[in-house]
Amino acid sequence: MSEIITVGLDLAKNVFQVHGAEAAGRAVLRQKLRRDQVLAFFGQLPACVVAMEACGGAHFWGREIGKLGHEVRLIPPAYVKPFVKRQKNDAADAEAICEAAMRPTTRFVPVKSEETQGAAMVFRVRELLIRQRTQAINALRGHLAEFGQIVPQGTQYHAADRDRGRSGWHSACRCHPHAEDFDRGTCASGGRGGSGNLNSRDKWIFRV
Repeated sequence: MSEIITVGLDLAKNVFQVHGAEAAGRAVLRQKLRRDQVLAFFGQLPACVVAMEACGGAHFWGREIGKLGHEVRLIPPAYVKPFVKRQKNDAADAEAICEAAMRPTTRFVPVKSEETQGAAMVFRVRELLIRQRTQAINALRGHLAEFGQIVPQGTQYHAADRDRGRSGWHSACRCHPHAEDFDRGTCASGGRGGSGNLNSRDKWIFRV
């Protein structure tokens, strides 16, 4: 077998596709790998360039394969798509990744550390919680509007008008047998599911 210079790795959840090419670009390796075989395979492979699309899980595999002595290159998916020669499948994607990595003008994405990924995850989770809080506030504003209580948009108005909206909320309590339990922050009856407390997410919503 000719010396493998560049390897294109198509990532997946369970079955990965490998495409290896020599210096001239000729394919010398095409192979499928299960998830538990990936690191063992690259551990036995001589040091080379390993290219992957910058997608979910790419930074993890980039760190792990980089520890084995390989040069890892992550490519934005938009730069890989023009090199897919036939219908889209794992083998075609791996070949396209390999070819894109060999182009001198291709731009690559640096592999992120665990700390960098963790910091980005905190911001994404915070944004998700803010969106959920906004959804909950807007839902409460809509429910109170059904009882004649109009609350302006914004968390500051929601907190200031909480007491003023009690009359509308108590009107709703008369319509639903478990609403007063929610108003106190615990659900003694538990609805159809039996007795129990509100979970932490529900308690957080009622503290908004």
